[in-house]
Order: sequence, then C-alpha cells, then structure tokens
Amino acid sequence: MRAAPTILHLDMDAFFAAAEQAAKPSLRGKPVIVGGLGPRGVVATASYEARRFGVHSAMPMGQARRLAPNAAFLVPRFSFYRSISEQVMELLGRLSPLVEPLSLDEAFVDLEAGEVADDSLSARAAGERLRVEILAATGLTGSVGLAGSKMIAKIASEEAKPDGLVLIEPGTERELLGPRSVRILPGVGPATGEHLRRAGMTTVADLAEAGEDELVRLLGRSHGASLYRMAQGYDDRPVVAERDAKSVSVEDTFDVDLHDRVRIRTEVDRLAERCVGRLRASGHSGRTIVLKVRRYDFSTLTRSETLRGPTDDVVVVREAAGRLLEAVDTTGGVRLLGVGVSGLADYTQEDLFAQAEARAEAEARAEAEGQAGDAGEVAVAAAETSVVPEPAVEPEAEGAVERHWAPGNDVRHAVYGAGWVQGSGVGRVTVRFEEPTWSEPGRVRTFAVDDPELVPGEALPLVDRGVDAGGVGVAGTG
Repeated sequence: MRAAPTILHLDMDAFFAAAEQAAKPSLRGKPVIVGGLGPRGVVATASYEARRFGVHSAMPMGQARRLAPNAAFLVPRFSFYRSISEQVMELLGRLSPLVEPLSLDEAFVDLEAGEVADDSLSARAAGERLRVEILAATGLTGSVGLAGSKMIAKIASEEAKPDGLVLIEPGTERELLGPRSVRILPGVGPATGEHLRRAGMTTVADLAEAGEDELVRLLGRSHGASLYRMAQGYDDRPVVAERDAKSVSVEDTFDVDLHDRVRIRTEVDRLAERCVGRLRASGHSGRTIVLKVRRYDFSTLTRSETLRGPTDDVVVVREAAGRLLEAVDTTGGVRLLGVGVSGLADYTQEDLFAQAEARAEAEARAEAEGQAGDAGEVAVAAAETSVVPEPAVEPEAEGAVERHWAPGNDVRHAVYGAGWVQGSGVGRVTVRFEEPTWSEPGRVRTFAVDDPELVPGEALPLVDRGVDAGGVGVAGTG
C-alpha cells in the first residue's frame, strides 16, 4: 500500500458506443447500442443515453431492443476500436514505463515509476493532463481514478464516470469501503454475493467484522483470506507492465443451431483461420490446439491436441481442429464453436509432418473429386504458403451474390463519398453519408445491395489532425 495516490486507473467512457457516436454525427446525443444483432446476441456497450432506458453490457440484445426500441443498434468494429486504443495506450506509455492494460479501454498506470507524481497534488495534475490529451488525440473522454492501490483506483474511476477524475487519499480506504455493497470488491460476483448475503453479510464492513476465519470457512482458504484483506482496504498488487498471454482464441455463437456436419466443419475451418490471424498479429506461435463446442442443450465440450512443436501455420491448426471435431458428437445441433491455441511461444517450430499430412490429404480429396490437376495444385500451394485461396466465383454468378451490409459498418460510394450502413434488407441498403468531423448529420440514401458504386470503406479519423488540442470539437458521450 502506498502513502501517495500514485496508481492511476483509466476507463474510457462507454468506449464502443462513444466511438460510434464520435464517428457518426447523426448519433451524437442519441441512444446507441453496440453488440451482436442476432437473436442470441448480447450488448457489448451501451451509450449513456441508452443506459437511461435500463440497457447495460452483457444484456441479451432482444431485451435491449424491448427497452430501447428507437436506439441505434450497431455491430462492433473491433479494428476501429483497437486503433483508438493504441492511441490511448501510447499516451499512457508517456506517463510511465509501467502500464498494465486490462482491455482495449482500460488500464492501470504506475505514476511513481514514471516519476511524474509523488504526492496528491502532482498525481491529480498528471491525471487531469492525461484526460485533456486523450480528448485531443481521440475526441473521446475517459474517467480517471487515483489511489494508493489498484483496487481503490478502479473504484475511484467508476465513481468518476462519466468524464471525471476522483482521487482517494491513502488511509481513507476502510472508511470509504465500509458502507458499500460486497459486490464492489474484485472477485465478488452474483453467486458469491448471494452466498455472503445468506450468511448475513451485505456490506464490506460486515466482511471486516466477520473476521478472516469466518470468511475462510464460507469461501475457502484462498478466496476467504483474499476477501478479508480487501475488506480491510488492503491491496498490494503491483502494476505489471506485461502480462504473458496464455492463449489466443476466437468463437462464434450462431443465430440458429447448426445441424449439418459439413457446415459445422466449414465454420471450424473459418474459426481456425481467424485464430491464426490473431496468433500471428500477437507475434506468437502455439503447441496446443483447442476446440470448443457448445451444443443445443448448453452443454459445453472442449477437446485439445498438442503438436510436436509451436506453429502458426493455418493449415496445421485447421487440420488439428478438424481432427478434434471428429471426436465430438454434434447430434441435436451446435449453438457455439470456438478454436484456440495455447502453450504460446515467441517462435515457430514448423510441424513438417503435420504440413505434409495436410498436403497429402488435400491432394487425396482433390483426386477423389476428379480434380487432381488445377484443384490439387491450388490445395498444395495453400498448404505450403499458409494462405487460403479465395473461392472462385463464376462471372455469370457474380450479380446473383448478395453482399451483406451490417448496420454501422463503413462504406464508400463513388459519387457520395464516405458513409455508414443504417440498415439493409429485401435487396436494398440504406446509407447515411457523413464524416466524423462534421458538425451536422449527413444525408441518407438507399441503393441496391449489389450497386457496383457502393463498396466497403475504411474508418475515418475521429479528430481532424489539422486542428490543435484547443480546437477539437468531436467528443464522445461525455
């Protein structure tokens, strides 16, 4: 525990939704909900305007639609959010060499290690300066908590929301925590909270009064002892600059249960390719391939296979995931599939045997289909270069392929410029043409989904780089 509030916790305000509002002038000040839009989708983030209707993160999207039917419902654009996060993390890195990211929009910073603060006055100045710099760089707001420990700093940033700063002086932790619900402490979720409530403990003060022995009896040695220390306001966890990734994984929940075995295998292949993309982006390789299958009855199965050495080869991962799928009974339907790689390393030891096996299987499949010529060559080339060829589209069929335009995604029109998808259906797509730096909403136009002049676009910067910090006028939800 520190004698000065030199641990900072930053939490961007309603990050995904605020970024969408900043990017889309027509949505500023209006309820925006970001998440999966299918029947089984969940809310990732809701703007503060949407929260007034009772919408919150992790809520089923169907319930969110009932609570706020007039809100804008958008799919997440993770590459866009990641680019903003990188700007924010760069600013944090200027404050201190000890920055511990928790997610795209949240991180701890050790101000003392960066020699920018050693008391309350300098810590507050650093926090306020950070908030100004984030707004200037990204057009978005963040809330800052300052305290002598990570736990209290995170509580402080929550109290600061939205767009504020709260500093909690060391030595006042017990007084602060005492009347609060036990749910404010890390590790106390709904189940543990209910367990404690049945034991007559609803506030942090109740935990402190119960004593360590009673909490250990109720929750076990590790959890009970840890909870008692936190109830005393004690948290000596350091800010850790780099936390080693243990695994990389991707998963999808399907709107309708999958029954067709070929379709299930196709989805597993697609997930394997996405997983390898993330694996390579992180600069890692891995030895253990993991398949996750959640069936129609919500039972979840995981299967794994450990290779001879680490790999980041898409063919090796795809074939291993396929072998794991063969051992899983999918009778009755599948609602979720996931592929992951664990046992990560910073180098790649090519599994030549597995690659050779993949090439042999690809050739055998092509030959069995009577296409051992061109198709076999394409399959072998894919195995050797770790690149999956795009499926060929017959020229006469191109016009019959209906492109999918998801609400919120960026587009560009040859005549009207940059815009975003408001909605699509029955062969039409509605687009609002506007840019982040505009002060007024743009105009709406409707096109055929296969209009050749309408193509997917790139996210535009939220802030005009030609405007200095004092002139930035694009903000998030505030």
